[in-house]
Formats: sequence, structure tokens, C-alpha cells
Amino acid sequence: MTVYNFYIFDRHTECIYAKSWLPPSASRPAPANTTSVAASDDAKLVFGTIFSLRNMVRKLGGDDDAFISYRTAHYKLHFYETPANLRFVLLTDTASASMRNVLHQIYINLWVEYVVKNPLAPVEHKGGDGVQNELFELGLDQFIRGLM
Repeated sequence: MTVYNFYIFDRHTECIYAKSWLPPSASRPAPANTTSVAASDDAKLVFGTIFSLRNMVRKLGGDDDAFISYRTAHYKLHFYETPANLRFVLLTDTASASMRNVLHQIYINLWVEYVVKNPLAPVEHKGGDGVQNELFELGLDQFIRGLM
């Protein structure tokens, strides 16, 4: 299994965390000095896709149906929403099974432990200020690399 990207969106639809496990040149060619702009654009596109698909699923299936994942010819997107309206998104290769439990594990074992329980961590990430927690980042990287 290959993991490409991981995103966390807050309840204000801001991308507060993004991580890629492939070099930017492997996903698509980018001109010099545009990696942060490209990452920001990618996060906006991912959130827009999720927002649209969730609305479509709710209109077609009712409020009881939940959007979990979708697959294209090149990747599979996995989605998990927490009770606090945080949205965890994982992009993997198409052959991977459902990663909903993995996203739940990231939320419970990493996010809650290292970010929520950290008294120095901000509760809100206004203006796109992302999560800057070294323990969370190291734990996430180790957890994801253990899956690959």
C-alpha cells in the first residue's frame, strides 16, 4: 500500500495540516518556489471535492448515509469526520482497503493525545495557522510508514 497525502480540515473549512509522503515532482511537475502554493491549491481542491460529494450523498441517500471514500483510476480518497467537525483525509493507491479505521486511530491515538491534550496547542486555527506539534508529526509519520 502506498500513502500519498494526508490532510486535516477544521470546522471552518481551513486546511490546518497537510503532509505528503512523495516528493512533489512524483505527483506532478511544479515550477520552483511554488510548492506551498501548490499544496494550498491541492488542499482546496480536496476539500471542495469532499464537500460536493458529501452533499450529493446526503441528497441521494438521506442524512443516514455517510460518505467514506471514493476511488479514481489513480488514487483512492478516504474520509473520516470527527464529532468536533474535524475532517481527516487520506489519499492512497487504488488497491488499498478501507482506511476509515486507520483515520480513526490517527484521531484517537495521535490527534487527541498530542494536540487536544496539549495545553499549549491552540484550540482554533484561525487564518490558516496550521498544527505545529512535533510529537504529532513524528507519530503520524511513524504510523503511516508502518502501514506502507
